[in-house]
Amino acid sequence: MSETKPATRVATVESALRTRIEDGTYKPADRLPSESQLTAEFGVSRSVVREAIAHLRAEGLVEARQGAGVFVLMRAAPPPLPFHDVDPTRLSSVIELLELRTAVEVEAAGLAAQRRSPAQEERLLEALAALTQGPLAEADFALHLAIAEATNNTRFPEFLRMVGPSVIPRHALGSETPPEGYQHLIDAEHRQIVDAILGGDAPAARTAMRRHLEGSIARYRAVLRGAV
Repeated sequence: MSETKPATRVATVESALRTRIEDGTYKPADRLPSESQLTAEFGVSRSVVREAIAHLRAEGLVEARQGAGVFVLMRAAPPPLPFHDVDPTRLSSVIELLELRTAVEVEAAGLAAQRRSPAQEERLLEALAALTQGPLAEADFALHLAIAEATNNTRFPEFLRMVGPSVIPRHALGSETPPEGYQHLIDAEHRQIVDAILGGDAPAARTAMRRHLEGSIARYRAVLRGAV
């Protein structure tokens, strides 16, 4: 029977100690068993134990204290997810997100005009037609996502999916029913964007998308000021 390799023994000890830390067997501020105890428990040399603990130290799970031993550290809270605090019910949050979308989606429209495939053109037309049916915000998001996908750069649709449908915060206008004339205006803006993309006119597509998003910002700012 072949002898277990040192690297495998290190991984075994490291994994066992990490599991005990993660499941709470060893709690923050607890002292790990001594080297001699761990060597006896796992049947390995002191050098194997030291290397396993060095790996845990590098991960920030434990720290060695001179003359006292090795202690479990408090785990730092994971960093917040991107856009975790976007609140589509707050107008200021809506405006912040629209400003970011403008920076991203204006270029996406231009790239879509240059790079879209026939299949993507078909999806754009389907998404545009769907705006007259079903839940409005979902259909609006689907159209913007179709434009992002037509860039053939996966980062654009990834961005929209990461933010999610909150990029279409229609209910922040203060009513479940859009103001009179609002839907006709939005439909016309969307049509201009899609027409420019299908026509391969990148400057016009960028202009139409900028007009659409900056118009949305202006409308939400008006609501914020109480002008509507």
